[in-house]
Amino acid sequence: MNPQTIVKSSAPVGAPGRAAGPAGHRRSRSNRRAEVRLFSRLGHVALAVWAVIVIVPILWTFLAAFKNTTEIFSSPWTLPAELRWENFGRAWTKANVGRYFLNSVIVVGFGTFGTMLLGSMAAYVLARYKFWGNRFIYYLFVSGLAFPVFLALVPLFFVVKNLGLLDTHTGVVLVYIAYSLPFTIFFLAAFFKTLPSSVAEAGMIDGCSHTRLFFRVMLPMAKPGLISVAIFNIIGQWAQYQLPLVLLSNAKEKWVLTQGIADISVNAGYEADWSGLFAALTIAILPMIIVYAVFQRQIQSGLTSGAVK
Repeated sequence: MNPQTIVKSSAPVGAPGRAAGPAGHRRSRSNRRAEVRLFSRLGHVALAVWAVIVIVPILWTFLAAFKNTTEIFSSPWTLPAELRWENFGRAWTKANVGRYFLNSVIVVGFGTFGTMLLGSMAAYVLARYKFWGNRFIYYLFVSGLAFPVFLALVPLFFVVKNLGLLDTHTGVVLVYIAYSLPFTIFFLAAFFKTLPSSVAEAGMIDGCSHTRLFFRVMLPMAKPGLISVAIFNIIGQWAQYQLPLVLLSNAKEKWVLTQGIADISVNAGYEADWSGLFAALTIAILPMIIVYAVFQRQIQSGLTSGAVK
């Protein structure tokens, strides 16, 4: 057989194979882009639906806070005929929302402070120091995330009672701290691991003790993570209802805001003061919305900085 014939006959066979490679890659890239666009649109639709589910009840509550009882039931989706600020005054004074609000501020303030202090110290030691039982202690703390609160209400009641802290803010604060530590340690331990070891070594060379190194060097570097966890703890403790209901059941003057609103909702069925109830709900909701809106960037940076470093 002539060699030229072989070359001529084999050349066309190889040419389509070389041309098919880039075309196949282009088709696969276009398919991947189409899948990404599809999932992106589905994600936006899901977020829009979720936003409507969350925002609409809150807006309805805010509008109902300025209406009277007749408007709430006759035209629930319309704007109030006038802004009735006396609903808030009645809820603040007559329903004792002001006192419950102050109690919540005290309990959540001390609870968050204790949680962040103890949680940051425990997370720092578990993340930066190697010792026997390190992992066991860490997993013991983290296991608290999977333990439902309502399963411990009965034994918790007797523990607090035996300590003489039942119907006191001190007992509630200690329980808040205990139940907030698992999440705080879980989050901050992962954050402290991302901090550079060279800074800690330089501090030790300069003569810093372990305590001073933590409070003067490592804690300021972990500020984004601390702010994020603190906001989550504030929101979680502010909305807590089961624990205060069990631990402050017989001390009405020490009730927190969630207990006060529950009591108002029960009395509203008899007194028909639904506008006062929605005004109290607005007073309870607004502080958390403001806190989240003010610290939104810090929360986002704290959640993402651990992955970026």
